[in-house]
Amino acid sequence: MSGQPNTRLSDLFGLAGWSKGELARLVNRQAAAMGHPQLATDTSRVRRWIDMGEIPRDPVPRVLAALFTERLGRVVTMEDLGLVRHGRTGRRQGGGDAEHPDGVPWAPERTAAVLTEFTGMDLMLNRRGLVGAGAALAAGSALSSAMHDWLQSDPALAADAPDFDRPLHADPAGFDRYEAAPIGSQEIEELERSVEVFRAWDAARGGGLQRKAVVGQLNEVGGMLAYRHPDHLQRRLWGVAANLAVLAGWMSHDVGLEPTAQKYFVIAAHAAREGGDRPRAGEALSRAARQMVHLGRPDDALDLMKLAKAGSGEETLPRARAMLYTIEAWAQASMGQGQAMRRTLGRAEDLFVSDKGDVPPPSWMQMFDEADLHGMQALAYRTLAEHDPAAATTAQRHAKEALDLREKGRQRSQIFDYLSLASACFIADDPEQADRYARLALVSMGANSSHRTWDRLREMYRLTAQYSGYPKINDLREEIERALPKGGAKSAKSKAGQPKGSGPEESEGGDGASAQA
Repeated sequence: MSGQPNTRLSDLFGLAGWSKGELARLVNRQAAAMGHPQLATDTSRVRRWIDMGEIPRDPVPRVLAALFTERLGRVVTMEDLGLVRHGRTGRRQGGGDAEHPDGVPWAPERTAAVLTEFTGMDLMLNRRGLVGAGAALAAGSALSSAMHDWLQSDPALAADAPDFDRPLHADPAGFDRYEAAPIGSQEIEELERSVEVFRAWDAARGGGLQRKAVVGQLNEVGGMLAYRHPDHLQRRLWGVAANLAVLAGWMSHDVGLEPTAQKYFVIAAHAAREGGDRPRAGEALSRAARQMVHLGRPDDALDLMKLAKAGSGEETLPRARAMLYTIEAWAQASMGQGQAMRRTLGRAEDLFVSDKGDVPPPSWMQMFDEADLHGMQALAYRTLAEHDPAAATTAQRHAKEALDLREKGRQRSQIFDYLSLASACFIADDPEQADRYARLALVSMGANSSHRTWDRLREMYRLTAQYSGYPKINDLREEIERALPKGGAKSAKSKAGQPKGSGPEESEGGDGASAQA
């Protein structure tokens, strides 16, 4: 017992709206359902957890995490509740304090436990059909401040990993830990291949259909990481965890589970750092930055991009650095900073062409190709065109280049390219061409589970309002209204009357390393 209030538990308790007596009764009932009928919690004990910082014994923290997850409709972990036995309760050392309230970075030995607990709770949330939209996103400045020194320190696994007396060690990993045996290189190769399968599916069909499978695979990998394998295997396993966590985050973002997505991006950065892969850690943070731009928070995105670039390390390949610059440029464009955006895109182009290809790119960079570079340039210029309509012409040129270069199996990127092109044509006062490209996008959208494509369509719909007197465009508007998911047409109509740039910025123009990994 710390004697200090558990502020994290107190805040979530307030959000949940229970009385202390109600929570005590719910704990007893849930514990019995989880196979612990002997548990007897009362009001005074709940008061000690909240007011005195007492940390209850297992299984109570897991029970509380399950109850808060169901009540709030988003993943709530033991870490979120301040119920992990390290540091001061409510001011967790290595897990959030008054200066860094977002819970990062956590202690190295906690990464596997946090990963496994979070995925376990996410799967439970998914099974019960709850919606993870009740949480607030952490500010980019708070995340970057909390992670800056940690990310740039020596990432060597040997330095970071806890010392164990035994070669194999099982760490209690929290909720619903997968009971894994030690694994070898063949099993890790199979896991690495599974990442490629999930990655290709996501690029083609969007994140909704396979998200649960990715989260489940990540949950199993978290259990495997609870054992200390030989260093060369442990590093590869951390790499698998980082790739799966990025993909889980990207799929969560793709279906609108924004706080869940952000947590996965942070977990991915931790996992990559544990495996000694600073470039991958930086790329994971760049995903959080893209998410921020999509949600209309480009200033937070720029904070995260500073950290992503600084923390990636000198070993980052030129093409990966080029990708980071395209994200920074998109954030600048959404703020109307045309000159800064053009300079940043110039750096991205220079870096991209300077990559001689003599060093094989990591798997997560292989899909960021020339088509993705043009797709991101199209997105940046199309976004800038909301502030400076003259940029629309350049956006059209890059979007057409991206479409010409797109490989098969990249349907989601193709949809984004068509929508960027159609939007740029509307801004450039060319409704005839805009109608053509918008219809090409609509043809492909029915088989795609990406909510972000619908977000982009809504943004384009807003631009059609001034041309609604044209018979072709009026027909297009009716088609969009029929195509949008239930409630989407109403949302699109409400935005159609807004001034340019008043809604959230459009989403990504590609799904390469910067958009799909």
